[in-house]
Amino acid sequence: MDWNRLLSRIRLGLSRQHPDSEARTDFQRDFDRIVFSSAFRRLQDKTQVFPLSQSDYVRTRLTHSLEVSSVGRSLGTMVGDSVIKRHDLKGVYPQDFGAVVAAACLAHDIGNPPFGHAGEDAIRFWFTASATGRVVLGQLTEVQRQDFLRFEGNAQGFRIITRLQSPDNPGGMQLTCATLGTFTKYPCAASLPTDPLPGIAFKKFGFYQDDQDLFAEVAGQLELESVAPGAWSRHPLAWLVEAADDICYRIIDVEDAFRLQQLRYEEVRDLLLPLTGEADRAQRKLAHVTRPKERIEYLRAKAIGAIIEQAHQCFMENEDTILAGGLNEELLDAIPAAGAMRALKDCGESQVYVSRPVVEVEAAGFEVLGGLLEAFITTINDIAANGSSASPKSRMLIHLIPEQFAGPGRYPVADLYRRVLAITDFVSGMTDSYAVALFKKLTGISLPTG
Repeated sequence: MDWNRLLSRIRLGLSRQHPDSEARTDFQRDFDRIVFSSAFRRLQDKTQVFPLSQSDYVRTRLTHSLEVSSVGRSLGTMVGDSVIKRHDLKGVYPQDFGAVVAAACLAHDIGNPPFGHAGEDAIRFWFTASATGRVVLGQLTEVQRQDFLRFEGNAQGFRIITRLQSPDNPGGMQLTCATLGTFTKYPCAASLPTDPLPGIAFKKFGFYQDDQDLFAEVAGQLELESVAPGAWSRHPLAWLVEAADDICYRIIDVEDAFRLQQLRYEEVRDLLLPLTGEADRAQRKLAHVTRPKERIEYLRAKAIGAIIEQAHQCFMENEDTILAGGLNEELLDAIPAAGAMRALKDCGESQVYVSRPVVEVEAAGFEVLGGLLEAFITTINDIAANGSSASPKSRMLIHLIPEQFAGPGRYPVADLYRRVLAITDFVSGMTDSYAVALFKKLTGISLPTG
C-alpha cells in the first residue's frame, strides 16, 4: 500500500473535488461534519457501559467517542511524524495523519444501537427467536440473512456516514476516502464466498450487502488490496483507531466502575500502576494527592500517555507488515504492556460488564428492541403487502416511522431486504431513552396524559 494513495482527499459521492482552504484541510472538515451530525449528537444518550445511568459522572458513547478521538489524534500525529520522516513524504504533514485518525475515531461508535453491545445482541436474537423474524429470514437470500443474523454496529456506522446521514447526497456525508478507509476496522461483508479469513481485521464485518459498492469505491481510491470477493486489506490507520478505542475503554471503564463503587480504589490502582511505565515515580506522586478520585485520574492520564507511546512504537516496528496487509493481531497485543492491558480487559469482563445494574438494564433492552422490531417490521410488511387493506393497527403505526425509513409517502419499497434494513436503521438509530419511551407507549405501559 502507498501512503500517498492511503491519504486520499477524494470525497465519496462527489464528482468535483474542492481544494483545501488555508483555514481547514479536507480531513479537518471531515471531523467537523461528524461533530455537527444528528447521528453523532444522539450518542449523548447511548450506553457506554452503564445504561440509563442516573449518575452525572459516568461516560456515554458521546464522551467516550470524544476521548477516543483525542487519543487517536495524538497517536495519529506521532505516527505521521515518523512515517513522513521514514519515507520522505512531500505535501503531507503529521497533523494530516492526526486529523484522519481523529475523525475516524469520532465516528467509530456512531452506528451503535441503544443499550450498547447488548443492543446488537438483542437485534440479532430477535431475528432468530421471533416468529416474525424467522419468516423474514426465510424469504431472504443467505447473503442477505447474514446482515441481520450478525447485525453489527460497525457496519451500521459505515451505513450512517455514507448513506443515512444526508440521504439526498450521493455518499451521505461525503467524507474523504482516507477517513472512510480508516474508519472501517473490518473491511469485509458479513457473508463471504470463501472460508473465514484469518486475522483481527476480519473477526467482524464492516458494511452490509446494500453498501458493499460504496466501500468498493473507497477501497479503489485508496488502492486497498482485494483479498477475497467482498473483502479488502485494512487501511493502516485503522490499526490506530482500534488502539485508541481499546486504550480508552479498557482504562476508563475501570475508572467509571470505581466512581460507581463497583471496584475498590486499591483494585483500580493496582491495575493502572503497571501501565504508567514508571510505577515508583507514580507512587511518590500519589502520596501527595489527597483524594482517591484524583489519584485514579492521575494514574489514568499517565497510563494513557504511556500506552500511546508504546502503540506508536509498535506501529512503526510493524509498518512494513501492516502496509503489506500481513499483521494479524491488535497493536495492543504486541506492546510491552500487553499483559497489563489484558488484565484491565479481564477485570472489565469479569467484574464490570456483568455487574447487576448493567445486566438488569441490558436484559430489559432485549424486550425493548425486540418489541420495537416486532411492531414496526410487522407494520411495514403489512402495508407493503396489503396497502390500504392493511390492518388498522398497521395503518396507524406507519405514521410513527419517519418517511426516510417507511418509504416515500410512507409507502414501503417492494424489496423485502431493503424494507427490513430500513427498520433496523430506524430502531438502531434511537437513543436509549427514546427507545424505552416509545416501547412503553406502544405496549400501553406509559400513555400520554394530555
